[in-house]
Amino acid sequence: MSERLEDFSLGKTMHSKGSLQKIGVVGCGAMGQEISVLISQSGIEVVFIDISDERVTEVLRRIEAQLDDRISKWGLTGSEKKLIMSRIKGSTDYSELSDCEIVFETVNSKKKGTSQELRQEIFRKIESVVAPDTIIASNTATLMISEISSVLKHPERAMGLHFFSPVAKVKIIEAVRSVYTNNETYAMVSKLALLIGKKLINVNESSGNISTRMLVPLINEACEILMEGVATVHDIDETMKETSGLQLGPFEMADKIGLDKVLKWMENLYTEFGEKKYKPSPVLKRLVRANLVGRRVNEGFYLYKGDKRYAKKGSITNLGRE
Repeated sequence: MSERLEDFSLGKTMHSKGSLQKIGVVGCGAMGQEISVLISQSGIEVVFIDISDERVTEVLRRIEAQLDDRISKWGLTGSEKKLIMSRIKGSTDYSELSDCEIVFETVNSKKKGTSQELRQEIFRKIESVVAPDTIIASNTATLMISEISSVLKHPERAMGLHFFSPVAKVKIIEAVRSVYTNNETYAMVSKLALLIGKKLINVNESSGNISTRMLVPLINEACEILMEGVATVHDIDETMKETSGLQLGPFEMADKIGLDKVLKWMENLYTEFGEKKYKPSPVLKRLVRANLVGRRVNEGFYLYKGDKRYAKKGSITNLGRE
């Protein structure tokens, strides 16, 4: 029988210890998609895990649409798109993560209450298929990575890595070490940050880190000013942009993030700290209950048609509707 180069492993890629060849993403919603594109664009293979084959197909379609939009704005070429897509694979099978060096959990649960138990279950599933030194990271903003990773056999491999949207433009990641995280884990995460052009902001473990703890009171206070009738949604946003240098006003930010996600942040922070500044505003809760959660559904504090944003003309007592 003739011998082949493959028999001598000459045709196979050798992975040296500490190299970054493949990254996993579990839960590929909007943030997971942005992270996947960034990593693939940096020359690293990505495999994402989602709940069904239909969902996997939908995620790939959405990623293609995002890249097509960048092409239409001269931010990307067709050949670059092909390269990015060629490095992204989707699956429902956790075993596809087996050869990943780092796996990100980026779930966005729509259920009431915290998603801690869900994230812990995902951590267990990831650990059951990956190598003992594979890093498992969570993109959570308000839950404690020490608690999430406490279910692992090797919790020293876990970290909180909070990305910001738009992932391609915001140059920092909030990096949170748990009480278990070892130096080898942090070193590998630092290597990844360098490869994808990000700076790690080291944060001592605290619910909300820096960004979310600062953002939640801003949005809550804007809601209070609105409910008191001091000013309109549009005027509050315009004032904050002009006087503070913000690119988006508090209501514009909330609509972009998703009011359901903002509400969950507030509930988690209020549960953790018990302070009034984190207690969700009634108007925010009413909008979420009505499923008027922002840009994603074309209505929140504003109305959206295509790429355009419109101020609502009705009273806040009717959620801005006429």
